[in-house]
Amino acid sequence: MIKKIFIVIIFSVSIYAQNENPIIAIGDSLVGKVINGESIRELHGNVILTQGKVRITCDKAIQYLAKNEAELIGKVVVTQDSIEVKTSKGKYFGNTQIAFSDAGINLTDGHVKLKSKKGYYYFEEKRSYFFDNVTLEEGITKLFTDKLNYYDNDDKAIAVGNVVVQDTASVLLADSLIYLRQTKFTDAYNNIRLYNSTNNISLFCDRLNDDGIKKISTIWGTPLLLRIEKTEDKADTLVVSSIKMEAYNDSTNNKLIAKENVRINQNMFSSINSNTVFYQNNDSIEIIKQEEDTNPPIIWYDNAQLIGDSIYIYIKNKRLKEIQLKNNSSIISENENYNFRYDQISGKRINIYFGNDNIELTEVFRNVLSIYYVFDDGKKNGLIKSSSETARIYFQDKEVSDVKLFGKPQSEYFPENIIEGKEKEFTIPTFKIYENRPSKDELLSIRKNILFYLEKDKKYNVTKSQLKK
Repeated sequence: MIKKIFIVIIFSVSIYAQNENPIIAIGDSLVGKVINGESIRELHGNVILTQGKVRITCDKAIQYLAKNEAELIGKVVVTQDSIEVKTSKGKYFGNTQIAFSDAGINLTDGHVKLKSKKGYYYFEEKRSYFFDNVTLEEGITKLFTDKLNYYDNDDKAIAVGNVVVQDTASVLLADSLIYLRQTKFTDAYNNIRLYNSTNNISLFCDRLNDDGIKKISTIWGTPLLLRIEKTEDKADTLVVSSIKMEAYNDSTNNKLIAKENVRINQNMFSSINSNTVFYQNNDSIEIIKQEEDTNPPIIWYDNAQLIGDSIYIYIKNKRLKEIQLKNNSSIISENENYNFRYDQISGKRINIYFGNDNIELTEVFRNVLSIYYVFDDGKKNGLIKSSSETARIYFQDKEVSDVKLFGKPQSEYFPENIIEGKEKEFTIPTFKIYENRPSKDELLSIRKNILFYLEKDKKYNVTKSQLKK
């Protein structure tokens, strides 16, 4: 018996000599064995294993001396500097300094908390690779994913597969994501959906960069934005598509800019332009003609086409209150019952005021030119062509009820027998009809899978039924 113990001890010493950096293990009790020619030690009670800066505690350990490995069982805690890994069962590979568990694993480095069903920790690299229901927590933010690499020295996370990032106000979903903790920078890729419950916004795109310190997000890859506008009597959806979007989210500069081939639809309102700014703080929209633009910004409201080098839209209590057209401004309204009979007005500046979503008053300033068709009891009765310095047009039930001209007003009446069949000869100098008014269905079709994701993500966002209203 003494000879057998002596042989085991001598054999263990020779094994340690082959490992330059062996695992050192102690416990309340130790049992040495040789199984299939391999030296094994079982340690029970208050087990402590150390290797350099790596320290492991557990209830039980099975140490494989030749392999320089250990099975860890019961209340396993692995530490290195500020890193702490906890699990109920795992393995430690001493030659590569890697820990593994498939029994549920939790990690903290003093800044973030990581957990998953399975995972590896690479102590030399200070890197985690977790998979199967991974969660990362930092403050009020939680990240969920299928697989995650976390680099402690770089404070960098790379998440792949069904990524969800959630805080108190919003949730971001993507196929993959890179997050830099120090700079609060997020780079998300493919099938991105961002839902914000505070302002009822849903955003879809293929690429999103978010600078958490500067509070700036850059969005591209066919971005499409939806915003549900709810009032007491209706729910309507704003739909915006463009080539690129930028969002500024600090308290003083809360705005979204849509750039290049901007297309907008909301109920009776549509637009095509190259640059639109949505201001969240005062609920207004700014559309500015860019130097490279061939056409001016165009908006359609009901049956009217509105043009201006600069367009400002103001909303109050989620209802349209005012539209301002500045420089080279015009309004062209189509009469749907008659071919090419357009009411037209142009001026340097035009202000349009709304009540209950209908136009109540239009004011036109400087170099006013107008053409209005006259109808008596619904029958055609010629047109009136006018000019003045300023004008005020009053509406009732969507129809012109009164027109007042100021500053050298001039008007001329053209009877029906003169204009019949010659309507195209009676137009203002800036007259031009723009086609391709964007519809909601057209914009939604830009992203083929949008209805699929709205249904899949319905716990985070507006429902499909709301979208169709």
